[in-house]
Amino acid sequence: MLYSTVRDILVHTEKKYGPEDAVRYKISKNEIESKSYTQLKEDSESFACLLRDMGEQGKHIAVIGMTSYPWLVTYFGTVNSGSVIVPLDVNLPAEDVCDLIDRSDSTVLVYDEVRKDVAAMAKERCPQLKTLISMQKSEHDGDAQAFWPLLKEHKGSFDHAPQPEDLCTIMFTSGTTGKSKGVMLTHRNVAENATCLDMKIPERTVLMTVLPIHHAYCLSMDILKGVSLGSIICINDSLMRVAKNIKLFKPEMILMVPLMIETMAKKLEEAALLPAKIVKSQVFGKQFHTICSGGAYLDPSYIDLFKKYDITIQEGYGMTECSPVISTNQKWNIRKGSVGQLLPNCEAKTVDGELWVKGSSVMQGYYKMPKETAETLEDGWLKTGDLGYVDEDGFVFLTGRKKNLIITKNGENVSPEELENALSTNRLVGEVLVREHNGVIEAEIYPDQDYVKKKHIKDVRAKLQEVIDEYNRGAAPQKKIYSLIVREQEFEKTTTRKIKRF
Repeated sequence: MLYSTVRDILVHTEKKYGPEDAVRYKISKNEIESKSYTQLKEDSESFACLLRDMGEQGKHIAVIGMTSYPWLVTYFGTVNSGSVIVPLDVNLPAEDVCDLIDRSDSTVLVYDEVRKDVAAMAKERCPQLKTLISMQKSEHDGDAQAFWPLLKEHKGSFDHAPQPEDLCTIMFTSGTTGKSKGVMLTHRNVAENATCLDMKIPERTVLMTVLPIHHAYCLSMDILKGVSLGSIICINDSLMRVAKNIKLFKPEMILMVPLMIETMAKKLEEAALLPAKIVKSQVFGKQFHTICSGGAYLDPSYIDLFKKYDITIQEGYGMTECSPVISTNQKWNIRKGSVGQLLPNCEAKTVDGELWVKGSSVMQGYYKMPKETAETLEDGWLKTGDLGYVDEDGFVFLTGRKKNLIITKNGENVSPEELENALSTNRLVGEVLVREHNGVIEAEIYPDQDYVKKKHIKDVRAKLQEVIDEYNRGAAPQKKIYSLIVREQEFEKTTTRKIKRF
């Protein structure tokens, strides 16, 4: 069913599955607690009441923390009250978080105690910030108010109906190539993006959320899509415990970014001699069947590898500015090499090699950044910054990023992503960045340390040079790599695990 507001998603699901589990999370090593859809609706309405009673209804409410039930209550309570949620990256330095609080004009900060440093700094540096609410404190004190006591004090029903064109959220981009921008998304943007495509996912599907909760992909496809289907959303408490939590929660599907999939693939390759059914049962459980991938390029060989274990990888494509999904492959309609078919609410065209998209998921603009908005939006079309094309069946194919293009001395355009993807197929290459340097194409590589140890490689540079030489033998002249840098440390990354290119 297509929904146009976040409130409609929760209200309709609660009517259907009220007493059934909505969220499951760990309270100890092997103990799970759950909250029903009725509890989620009631708690979020109480949060809306406290915003109203504090005079903060309609204002911008910032939230920072790990994925948790209070985080979800804050999200639904804020947006369903007619206020604007500002999800913040839990891994950013406190100074950067305070900058985003200021830039978003947030007046309330709801925070996880893991980021109490942010609360302390924001109190001093963010003059517009009026209220601090701690998710874990058991009682109010001079520093902050306590989340659960507040909900108890303001407990009640809240019947406000946000309109589809009302601003729902300001989501900051990850800043892969520059300053983060606050993407303004309406209720229609996010609700229709999550619900416009029937992916044939059965209602009450058990899914486990492992991506950062502030990220648009997680919020759209894990949370909103999940809630719209009455799914049971299981919260993974640490990336270090994904494997253990899979065994505990027994999910049927998970959303991941390619780096996570690659890590799991390497483990599967180590168990290649064991029967596939046994490996799947031990690692994922017999019930597990789907991984949704988005956020970056995924080597097609991984899709084939997981097929051996009766696990389908559905690759998609999107960006925060498009709420975020633009296209996705479906189980029954996967086109190799493509990042999927356009969503029903989206159309696309190619302008000078760049992919432009239009539809109900496209943002309203960047908050208080008119120049950047004008550069990115033109007559309702979103300039994605990605190079690619759409075939006659609506499948999207990407070739690189416009901003990253290398222009050679003879005027040839080279996509560094194409070269990076080719090199990444070698197991020795852990991470790679390709760029122009001193007039030639250069590859900077961080070797896969586990593979180095496993194969007892002593001269890593020489082996990596062999990888480069092998690539060059089949490469066009303008795409040959003439310089190699071997890194001793991983590349600096965004919290969505993308390498920063600056």
